[in-house]
Amino acid sequence: MGTFKIEGGHQLSGEIRPQGAKNEALQIICAVLLTSDEVTINNVPDIVDVNKLITLLKDLGVKVDKKSKGTYTFKADEINLGFLQSDKFKKDGSRLRGSIMLVGPLLGRFGKGYIPKPGGDKIGRRRLDTHFEGFIKLGAEFRYNKEEYFYGVEAKRLKGAYMLLDEASVTGTANILMAAVLAEGKTTIYNAACEPYLQQLCKMLNRMGANISGIGSNLLMIEGVKELGGTTHTMLPDMIEIGSWIGLAAMTRSALTIKNVSWNDLGQIPRVFRKLGIQLERKGDDIFVTQHKNGYEIQNYIDGSILTIADAPWPGLTPDLLSIILVMVTQARGEVIIHQKMFESRLFFVDKLIDMGAKIILCDPHRATVIGHDFKSSLKATTMVSPDIRAGVSLLIAALSADGTSTIHNIEQIDRGYENIDERLRAIGARIERV
Repeated sequence: MGTFKIEGGHQLSGEIRPQGAKNEALQIICAVLLTSDEVTINNVPDIVDVNKLITLLKDLGVKVDKKSKGTYTFKADEINLGFLQSDKFKKDGSRLRGSIMLVGPLLGRFGKGYIPKPGGDKIGRRRLDTHFEGFIKLGAEFRYNKEEYFYGVEAKRLKGAYMLLDEASVTGTANILMAAVLAEGKTTIYNAACEPYLQQLCKMLNRMGANISGIGSNLLMIEGVKELGGTTHTMLPDMIEIGSWIGLAAMTRSALTIKNVSWNDLGQIPRVFRKLGIQLERKGDDIFVTQHKNGYEIQNYIDGSILTIADAPWPGLTPDLLSIILVMVTQARGEVIIHQKMFESRLFFVDKLIDMGAKIILCDPHRATVIGHDFKSSLKATTMVSPDIRAGVSLLIAALSADGTSTIHNIEQIDRGYENIDERLRAIGARIERV
């Protein structure tokens, strides 16, 4: 189990560039299975979850060539479907949440897709029903081995259908979409997710020869085609990383420039941070976070009531940023309610922040009330264990702002979503060491 040692209380400065988007990468890389032609992908983040998925594709028979940092070619012309029944696949696939998105393209192109119960963050239940209900609507037969926690779908020929998703699941929409592009006839997906990363997937599939309309809305229409070809795709910067660096700059009262953020794809993120008192400037396609020497003050609602920050499907605020926001407001001026609607275990890391001196009331598994210190009292260094990717980074931000030297164990969780985070933080002045 890896460990970070962090000496807190130091201001940072300079520029930091966000990596390619993790959540986009997991969809885009699975989509290469839809064609036997070569697909080139740029801006691929060098993180554990993405590297595990690339290894799974190699084991499945995909030819993978790393051309340069962040650029890969994939050619899925000799797929070994027998690997899907192997013990190695059942073991390796269960360790990666993103492995679920292999099922849609495999079902669409080869008529069968299997997956062990996927792993990932321990942040509460993450249902797979939306995925498989969509596949069944397209004509697939579903089966589930309870003893091995092994899912499967098979179909001689998928046929387009109308479906109203029970939730606007990003991965569910992506998975069904990838199956539907090669189905016979027209598929309509209502209550579809419409996040920028899903829009990116749609645009990539259309360049490959798919016929998808309604991109960017919650109503997607797909006219099935017989086959797809190759393409080149460049991934967006990771909006969760961008939000993490904004929170880090605020907590350490540092002036930071975040480079090439793709402003038009950030949605609510700049607005939410501004409501929390953070001063952001747009400089071209960069974000400049000013140095908050006098702290930052949370806005109340216009009637004077306490602000609530809650997650919601796009174009609402992504749930992945609530952990970072919660840490950041521990030093704000004012109070705020954090409402994590989607996952019931994601706020349980706040006990670590309370140990560091934060004023937080955990109301229930979904809501926490935070009373900010206004930098009149610093957080205190402590020893912690990273429970998941986002909570791990949030604790890291807390440690970088705290008095003293903190220790964070189980940093493999952080490495799952953040590329060389210790090296990149040292480059802007952080005192962090990987043990």
